[in-house]
Amino acid sequence: MPFRVQVPQDTLHDLRERLTRTRWPEVETVTDWSQGVPRSYLRELCRYWADGYDWRATERRLNSLPQFRTELDGLGIHFLHVRSPHRDALPLVITHGWPGSVVEFLKVIGPLADPVAHGGAAADAFHLVCPSLPGYGFSDKPTKPGWGVPRIARAWIQLMARLGYERYGAQGGDWGTSISTSIGQQDPEHVAGIHLTPPLAPPDPATLDDLTEHERAALASLEHASEWESGYSQEHATRPQTIGYALVDSPAALCAWIVEKFWAWTDHDGQLEDVLTRDELLDNVMLYWLPGTGASSARLYWESIRQVNQWISGPTQDRVTVPTGCSIFPKELQRPSRRWAEQRFLDIRYWNELDKGGHFAAFEQPELFINEVRSFFRLIR
Repeated sequence: MPFRVQVPQDTLHDLRERLTRTRWPEVETVTDWSQGVPRSYLRELCRYWADGYDWRATERRLNSLPQFRTELDGLGIHFLHVRSPHRDALPLVITHGWPGSVVEFLKVIGPLADPVAHGGAAADAFHLVCPSLPGYGFSDKPTKPGWGVPRIARAWIQLMARLGYERYGAQGGDWGTSISTSIGQQDPEHVAGIHLTPPLAPPDPATLDDLTEHERAALASLEHASEWESGYSQEHATRPQTIGYALVDSPAALCAWIVEKFWAWTDHDGQLEDVLTRDELLDNVMLYWLPGTGASSARLYWESIRQVNQWISGPTQDRVTVPTGCSIFPKELQRPSRRWAEQRFLDIRYWNELDKGGHFAAFEQPELFINEVRSFFRLIR
C-alpha cells in the first residue's frame, strides 16, 4: 500500500513545547565528551531543533520517493522502493541499524538507482528496497517477543519475493550487517551476494600468537568499546522498557542518547558537523521521536545482541557461503581482518579497508559508500 509521511502540526507544536520546557542537569565536570554529550552542545542543538529546524522539508524529501507499507509475518513494515529506469538493474535490499533509519540512505538512493543521471554507468544500476526495521521509523512495533535478526531476515526475503525479485543482493551496516548476513544464509538460491559494512567475525584463535598491527588495533578497539562504549547496548539488552520512558517522553533525552553515538562512531576531527549537518542529525532523530520508538527500537538488542556479540568475539559456529563483499571504514568499532573474516565468510569476493569514514557510511561518506557497493556488485551481476 502506498504511504506518505503526514505529521500533524499539533505533534510538531508539542515537540517544540517539550524542548522549551526541558529540565537540564548541571554542566559536566570535564571539558570534553568523556562523560557524554556536553550540556552546552545539547542545549544549542535542542534550541535549533525548536526554533530553526524544518521538519516539513525532510517530510517533502521522503514523500518525493516511492514509499509503501505492507504486512510481513503479521507486522506492518514501512519501506522505500525506488525502481531504476534501467531494465537490467540489480534488486538490492539495504538495511539500517540503531540509531539509524532510512534517512541514512537519502544521499545515495539517486546515484545507486539512476547512475547515468549522476555521471555513472547504467551497468551499475540497482532497484532499491530500503525497509524500516520492526519497531523503527514508520514500521509497526512488535507486541510480542520474537522479532530478532533471523525473523527480520525472513521478512525481508518475503518482501523481495513479493516484489517479484528472484535474484537480488543485500547490503547493510549495524543491525543491517547481521540481517543481510542472515538473508544470505537463509535464501542462498536467490541472493546474488551480500555487501557488509563491516562483516562480523571473531578473532581467529590460531592467529593470536602472530597478530598484525591491524589486528592488534582491532582487538584494542573491541576492549575499549566494551569498557567505554557499550553502556547503551547493555541498557537496551537488559531493560529496554525502562530507558524507553525517557526516550519517548523527552526529546532532549532522545537527542542526547542518539547524537552521542553519532559523535563517537563518525570520522571527524572534533566537530561532528564537519561530516553531518545539524539538520541531518535531527532528520534521523525525528524518525525516532515522531513515531515514539525509543523502547521498541531498543528491544532489538534484548532479542539479538547476545548472538551478535558471539559473532563479534565468540567462537565461529556458523558459516556464510554466498558471495560476500566487505568494506571496513576506519571508525567502525568492529574491524576484523580478512583472515579472521574468512573463517566465517567462505566466499569473500571483495575486501577494502578505507582511509576515512565511520559507522554511518552512506550518511557521512556517500560517494565512498556508493563506490564500495558498486565495486562489489560489479563482480557478481
